Amino acid sequence: MHNALMDSASQGPGPEADDLIIAVEQMLRYVRQSASTGGLSTAASSTLARLSREGPQRLTELARAEGVSQPNMTQLVTRLERAGLARRTADASDGRGVLVTVTSTGLEVLALRRAERSRALRRLMEDMTGPERQATSTALLALARVIRNRQDTSEEDRA
Repeated sequence: MHNALMDSASQGPGPEADDLIIAVEQMLRYVRQSASTGGLSTAASSTLARLSREGPQRLTELARAEGVSQPNMTQLVTRLERAGLARRTADASDGRGVLVTVTSTGLEVLALRRAERSRALRRLMEDMTGPERQATSTALLALARVIRNRQDTSEEDRA
């Protein structure tokens, strides 16, 4: 696959969007599968990471943000609670509401998983040439910036 991408890049204006999507999917799958600490599913890991980044959230907000139904998110949070990775607390601003927060154990598991994924990405990049490593780093950081900007714009539009 790598050679096919490199060959197509040298023959024309650049790889097709489909080729880039396939490459991103392969990289994500490889990096995600390298993280085994805690035995978490992708959904559980993503939910904990969101809580870590964004702070406590209601189940409805979490479900919407993660693209799952509220009953599925309720089941997931229950499993995370049983594992000691998340907890539900009363919402101080609305006595009827419940917020989900990540625990210190959950943060430790996330840190270990991030380190595992980082090592996996570093191993991939070790097999690249210097210019490929630089191009990949530049591209990934640029994509992250564009995504953040789009998210910020979307939040401003909703406000």
